[in-house]
Amino acid sequence: MSSYSIRDLEQLSGIKAHTLRIWEQRYNIIEPQRTDTNIRTYDDQDMKLVLNISLLKAHGYKISKISKMTPEQMHAEVVAISDRKLSYPDQIHALTLSMLDLDEERFEKIISTNILKFGFEDSMINIIYPFLSRIGTLWVTGSVGPAQEHFISNLIRQKIIVAIDGQVVRQTPQSKTFLLFLPEGELHEMGLLFANYILRARNNKVVYLGQSLPFHEIEFAHKIHRPDYIFAAITSVPAGNDVQPYVDRLAAEFPESTILLTGYQIVGQGIKTAPNVILINKIQDLIQLAAS
Repeated sequence: MSSYSIRDLEQLSGIKAHTLRIWEQRYNIIEPQRTDTNIRTYDDQDMKLVLNISLLKAHGYKISKISKMTPEQMHAEVVAISDRKLSYPDQIHALTLSMLDLDEERFEKIISTNILKFGFEDSMINIIYPFLSRIGTLWVTGSVGPAQEHFISNLIRQKIIVAIDGQVVRQTPQSKTFLLFLPEGELHEMGLLFANYILRARNNKVVYLGQSLPFHEIEFAHKIHRPDYIFAAITSVPAGNDVQPYVDRLAAEFPESTILLTGYQIVGQGIKTAPNVILINKIQDLIQLAAS
């Protein structure tokens, strides 16, 4: 079972910590555990409760009415809203609940419905990516348990692989070659897989090398393919003081290629870049580059 801070609840639900404290006192709707130093901690049931409250409030329910609902009544209302609404925030909310409950059937229904309505790429950009971003910090800090992370990651990964398998790439004289990899020790492959899909969808050649690649293997692949671009996502490894030297080494070892970097350890971390390094802050940056 995962353990969350009040800030974790705030981040995922959008409800301010101050408001959560007021509801705790006024309605007794949330009953957190407390550490020996009197710090509030919350479990999965608390997280689901707050997420459900957040969705109901967004659809006009008053907290005084919500506080009188049984968990079963609240769940039924939330499911009904999620089933009839296809707005992006509602679907992100429903996806978060399916992760917490390890509910594959619910996940499949959410994703399949949205892909039919919006298409695969738009569903990824407007639902899956914001969802991953919302919970990404919790994954890195360990607030979301390994079972939950692996469950939802593998389901999304399967969807992306199926979509890639169904692509037909028609390369043109304008097509570029992209070499994609994750650094040695890095296993968070989701962003890299979707980058593969995005690049192939715009008729570029992709050399996909996947997870945890030693540096000398990048050199080996680079000599064979001479890619125009090298793309890497750095979510957890390398970290801290090791990130900047790694970025500098990529720039120095492959001066003929443009290095594209993204991930938790890159975006907003004050990384200094050589002239042949571009930081990808959002997926739209890669889409624009892939189509140019």
